[in-house]
Amino acid sequence: MDKRRDKINYYLDIAEKVSERCTCLRRHYGAVIVKNDEIISTGYVGAPRGRANCTDLGYCIRKKLDIPRGERYELCRSVHAEANAIISAPRDRMIDSSLYLVGKEADTKMYIENANSCSMCKRLIINAGIDKVIIRISENEYKIIPVSTWIENDESLEGTMGY
Repeated sequence: MDKRRDKINYYLDIAEKVSERCTCLRRHYGAVIVKNDEIISTGYVGAPRGRANCTDLGYCIRKKLDIPRGERYELCRSVHAEANAIISAPRDRMIDSSLYLVGKEADTKMYIENANSCSMCKRLIINAGIDKVIIRISENEYKIIPVSTWIENDESLEGTMGY
């Protein structure tokens, strides 16, 4: 009899499947917000509704300009996976929830090394009332980040770039 998949990897598997809808040419992220063992919402990286995606245009301006990850997101056409999941969920359902996040490189399909939410998404996650973010490291490994650490260790005070 096959061993049943643990609950955290089950939700990470769903986030990974959601990431397959991404339209970013650099990185594919998928997010799933879960509370009390119920999926509240999902999100993936893509341009705002009605606007052309990078996959439609055939280029990424941040890639063209060789901008490092975690920097200059104001140039990006896309809304991040975490933001799209938060936009799709009522705040009262997100209080004390968990956000599951999976990121893969678009070209190699490898899990993103040291994946994390960008500084803008961290602020959204904090204000949404989400309790923890669980990020996939490998097919079976993950890290759990209490959102309270992002409040206590505010990188925006230091001007830290990237992640």
